[in-house]
Amino acid sequence: MDHTEAELESFRQQWRKEVTAKTRPQVPAPAKPEASSNATQNQKKSKAPAAQAAQPDDDEGSDTGPETYHGPEDREPVRRVGDLGPALASSSKQPASALEHYEKAVEKETQGSLGDSVSLYRKAFRLDEKVHERYKIKHFPPSAFPSKPTNINPSNAPVTVPNPAHHSFHGPSTLSDLVEEFSQLAIQGQEPPTDLSPPPPCPIASVPEEILVEILLYTAISDVASLVRLAQVCKRLAYLVLTEDRIWRRICLGHEFGFGAMHYRYACTIRGEPLLADGLGGQILGTSDSALDIDPDPDLNLDTDVSAALTAATAATLIPRPYQTYRRMFHSRPRIRFNGCYISTVNYTRPGASSSTQLTWNSPVLIVTYYRYLRFFRDGTVISLLTTAEPADVVHHLLKEHVGREHGGNLPSAVMRDALPGRWRLSGPASRKPSGTSEDGEGEKEEEEGMLHIETEGVTPKYLYKMQLQVGSAGRGARNNKLTWRGYWSYNRLTDDWGEFGLRNDRAFYWSRVRSYGMGL
Repeated sequence: MDHTEAELESFRQQWRKEVTAKTRPQVPAPAKPEASSNATQNQKKSKAPAAQAAQPDDDEGSDTGPETYHGPEDREPVRRVGDLGPALASSSKQPASALEHYEKAVEKETQGSLGDSVSLYRKAFRLDEKVHERYKIKHFPPSAFPSKPTNINPSNAPVTVPNPAHHSFHGPSTLSDLVEEFSQLAIQGQEPPTDLSPPPPCPIASVPEEILVEILLYTAISDVASLVRLAQVCKRLAYLVLTEDRIWRRICLGHEFGFGAMHYRYACTIRGEPLLADGLGGQILGTSDSALDIDPDPDLNLDTDVSAALTAATAATLIPRPYQTYRRMFHSRPRIRFNGCYISTVNYTRPGASSSTQLTWNSPVLIVTYYRYLRFFRDGTVISLLTTAEPADVVHHLLKEHVGREHGGNLPSAVMRDALPGRWRLSGPASRKPSGTSEDGEGEKEEEEGMLHIETEGVTPKYLYKMQLQVGSAGRGARNNKLTWRGYWSYNRLTDDWGEFGLRNDRAFYWSRVRSYGMGL
């Protein structure tokens, strides 16, 4: 039995050697002396029983024999620290084209070698000035970036897909949509200082909406700017300020800031005296007698001023066309502001006079600065002033009582000695001239909307001045705060001649608010 097991084990060893020889090429070993070979064979014979005992059983062993090495050539080469692998060897290749120089420069810049990257960038752009575009096309093609969907709510979407109409990428599309979201909100009081403290009282939160609208209405009559600032307090007030049409109707048609105070026909003489009903410009709004049948809104409280009531009634006919709402008409339709003045700052240079007694290398240059001021009043009068005094020394003295008087040189109001009184009117839908009364002798003429006409006295009694300005806007959110020149003429009463002033150096007027003017005028 033992002899059979020994033969079976010998067959197994021989079979494993044959399998190993077929799977791995044999490398001839170097020749050795016979003595050493005999000694080795004797050692193998003496160790054979031990090796056989160390071999695992057939059920526990593997199908292949143990890994053996027949020579140094069969061993895997060991990589040393100083050796370069194939990846590093390929990366050390010197760039040749402009694109390779650019890629190498980007790599150096990423590693922090700014000096080397700048040098490589220069070489790349010397070879090709558009190499950066080629780099972008190669590494960042347009196909790598998904395009945004053009239709957020497709009509052919399946039923299982929720409607994303209220989940757009950019939120509400317009201001009206944003404000509409505040319609169901209430006024929130101040949060308590601690978790255990009671919330501070907020009386305005319990005020009914009807009373709250009345408060906002009186605020708007006092100062429109204060009404607009109330929209920044909370979302509920913002909703009422921007959507309550009753408030904006009162502002728009009223005589405080709206079109009830606009004059589309001259309402007085140049000296501020009232016009007769049959005088030039005395016709109310330049309309026919049928306009007197218009019943103005009793909420406007315009007293007995028929002209203001008819002006407001004419403005009311512009809703809903061409203006959708009264708020839109108040912001967009040309109008004059009374709670400030319009200032034009003029700067220009001119050559100075050279001295005949001194030798100079160059001619002097003078910088000339002067200001034009216009302040409008609700009764149709205006004050025009041309001076070199700065606005801080002038605006508080633009009053009617300071015009036409002799002012001493030491008084603060001495800057008003050159002020000229005058009158103003706007052109628009209500300023159509009746037949036979147009200034150019023609028949009925429709004037452009927003043209401002000003007539003032001249520097001497024989002259009259006439200005023509266009009401405009300057700035992102401001409206009706700019007056652009259209013409400037002088009229000689003695010779009945017209002369035109040049406007080469003159600049547009810009409105500035003056808090001391108030609402009395």
